[in-house]
Amino acid sequence: MRFPRRWYGVLVLMGLLLPLSSKAQQTPPTSLEDKDLGQAVGEAGNSPVDLVHAIENHLSKYPNSPKKVELLRALSKGAMEINDDARIIRYGEIVLVSEPDDLRLLDRVSRALVALNEKAAASRALRYSRHFVELVDKLALQPAPARDAAKREEEFSRGRARAFLMQSRAQATLGKIDDSVNLAQRSFETYAYEEAAHELGSALSRAGRNDEALRAVADAFTIPDAHASDTDRQQDRKLLGDLYRKTKPNESGLGDFILASYDRTTALVEARRAHYRSIDPNADLSNPLDYALTSIDGSTLRVGSLKGKVVVMDFWATWCTPCRAQHPLYEEVKKRFDGNQDVVFLAINTDEEHDQVKPFLLEQKWQGAVYFEDGLSRVLKVTSIPTTVIFDKRGEVGSRMIGFIPDRFVDMLTERVKELSKEGRTDERK
Repeated sequence: MRFPRRWYGVLVLMGLLLPLSSKAQQTPPTSLEDKDLGQAVGEAGNSPVDLVHAIENHLSKYPNSPKKVELLRALSKGAMEINDDARIIRYGEIVLVSEPDDLRLLDRVSRALVALNEKAAASRALRYSRHFVELVDKLALQPAPARDAAKREEEFSRGRARAFLMQSRAQATLGKIDDSVNLAQRSFETYAYEEAAHELGSALSRAGRNDEALRAVADAFTIPDAHASDTDRQQDRKLLGDLYRKTKPNESGLGDFILASYDRTTALVEARRAHYRSIDPNADLSNPLDYALTSIDGSTLRVGSLKGKVVVMDFWATWCTPCRAQHPLYEEVKKRFDGNQDVVFLAINTDEEHDQVKPFLLEQKWQGAVYFEDGLSRVLKVTSIPTTVIFDKRGEVGSRMIGFIPDRFVDMLTERVKELSKEGRTDERK
C-alpha cells in the first residue's frame, strides 16, 4: 500500500495508521474502520486533495468514529496544505476548541475568516488573532539558545505583525476605521514588509488621509521583501498612481517621490538586518564563507579566512554514539596531513546545550579546537551526524560524507582531501 510521504508521519503520530515496519505490516487492522481508513489513505496516493476527500468520506461513513478528533486535526492540517480557506475555517475552528494554543492554526483561521469580509467572521478573527499575539508574547519571554535568538526574534516579530494586519482588516470590516489605521500602523512598525505597508495605505485612504496613504503605498511598492509577488507590486503601483492623482494634478514628480521612498525603505530594512546581526553575526547569511564560528574558548573564526585551503569540517555532537566511533579514525586522517598548511580540519559541534561540550571533551580526552556550528548546519543542509563536509581551495563544497564506513573511512577521507588539494577541482560528491 502506497502512502503520501509528507502525510504518513502525521497520520502515524495521530494514531490513525501503524508505522511502516515489518512488524506493523504483519499486524492486521483492529477493526473494519481501521481497514477502511488504511485503504482510503493508501488509495489517495500522494495527492493532499484526494487525502482530504478520503478522510471526509471516511467521517461520513463513520460519523461517531473514536478517531474523530484526530481525523479532524488531520483535515485541518490538510486544508492548510492545500490552501482551502473554507475547510480551514470549518475544521480549524473545531480543532481550536480543544487545542486553542495552536499558533499555526490560529494564524491561518484568522486570515481565512478575514477574507470572508463578513462582520461575524471578522469578530471571530479578532478573537483568534489577539490570542495568537498573547501566545507569541509569552513564548518570547522563554529562554532560547543564543544562536537561535535573532531568528527567533524575527519570527516572533513577523508573527505579531501578521496578526496586527489581520486585526486591522477585521476592524475595517466592522466599520472601525480609526482602529483599522492604528493596527495597520502597528503592524508596519512591528515588522516592516510589503503587505503591512499596503494595508496601512488602504486604511489611511479609507480614513480620507490621502497624503499619508500615498507615503505608505510608496513604501509598499519599494520596500525590499522576498515574499512580495509581482502581482503585489502591480497592485501597489496601481494604488500609488490612483492616490497620487488624487493629491496632485498629474503624475509629474512621481519618480522622485518613489526614489525617496526607495531610499527610506531600504535604510529601514538594512537597519533591521543590522539589529539581527548585532544579536547573531550569522543572521541572514546564505554563504558559508561569510559565517563566523565561535570556539568553546570564546574565540571567533571567520570561515572566509580559510579560503585558499582545503577545509575539512566534521559535524558531530556529544550525544552521537557513531561520532565517538568515528573520532579516532578522523584523528588518524589528521595525522596524515600533519604539517600540511594547505589543509585545515575543523571540529564543528552541533549540541543544543553548549555548556555540555567542554566537560565531554575533558572526559573523553579529545584534543584540538572545537567550534560551535552557529547556524552553519542549516546553510550547508547538514541534517544528520556524523557528516563531513570538505571545501576546496576556492571555498566551494567539493565533497560530502554522510555517516562513515569504519573499514574505509580513513582511506576515503584521505583520498578526497588529496584530490581536492589539486587545483581546479570544484565538483561536489554526494
